[in-house]
Amino acid sequence: MSGERSGETGGKEFSRVFEAMRDRIADGTYPLGASLPTQRELVLEFEVSRDTVQRVMKELQYGGWVTSRQGSGSRVSRVVTPKSAPSGTPSGTTPGWGVTLGPIVNKAFEQPEVTLDVFTLTSESLNMHIGMQNERIRTREIAPRSITLRMLLPSEDLNVPYPRAKGDPDDPRLRNRLNDLTRWHTSSVRSILRALEHDGLVPSVRVEIRYVQLTPTFKLYLLNGTDALHALYEPVERLIELEDGSEILAVDVLGFGVALTHDVRGEAGSYGASSVDKKQAWFDSVWNLLAR
Repeated sequence: MSGERSGETGGKEFSRVFEAMRDRIADGTYPLGASLPTQRELVLEFEVSRDTVQRVMKELQYGGWVTSRQGSGSRVSRVVTPKSAPSGTPSGTTPGWGVTLGPIVNKAFEQPEVTLDVFTLTSESLNMHIGMQNERIRTREIAPRSITLRMLLPSEDLNVPYPRAKGDPDDPRLRNRLNDLTRWHTSSVRSILRALEHDGLVPSVRVEIRYVQLTPTFKLYLLNGTDALHALYEPVERLIELEDGSEILAVDVLGFGVALTHDVRGEAGSYGASSVDKKQAWFDSVWNLLAR
């Protein structure tokens, strides 16, 4: 039942538990305001490590579905009523939620040559999923020969509209927090991937990060030239806790844990191929002409 339990892999176990918890919120098993089971209870129920449960709860929290306070547990803070699934719903989707990133990243990393182009606000989601793939590679579940990552982030000197303190947009604390989070997650992504190459687990790793004077209104992932995932950042009001324990009512965006729209390259001339090509062309033009 520990993280080393035979047969457990980070990516698969995370996706299984996350989707189960998300579906229970959607179908009313855990209604609005309801307390969720403790982490210990979830570890026992799903037979996964505590680390997996903690990552699931963090994604639900940052997606806006759950609020967690030390000493009082976690409660449902947002509910979506699921729609009926259309016939032929692709794997990795949940009705009413769209696709989640985990299963698509898992599939992409099972290929011998992995390429990722990412446009995002903080790289927090990417860092978590790269960490999961790191576990899969180190346990020899998968063995890509090369990994190439290009990531576009907003310039640190850009006057982004979120996160901002509600009623005091000039308060610098949330902007500083955003920059600190971005630096930390970006550094983590670099370190994880470079360590895989250094340890001889992935023969070729290339990581390049550029910055652009654009406020991300959406996040975009392009994987292996075949898959494009994007999601709009939804502005919301929420309390943000600072390192000193104080809280600020902020205008922020939902990004971590939100559902994504998934386009897949099919036959030449198909809608999927056209959509992937257009998103790739957008990324390449910003990368080459606007980013530094």
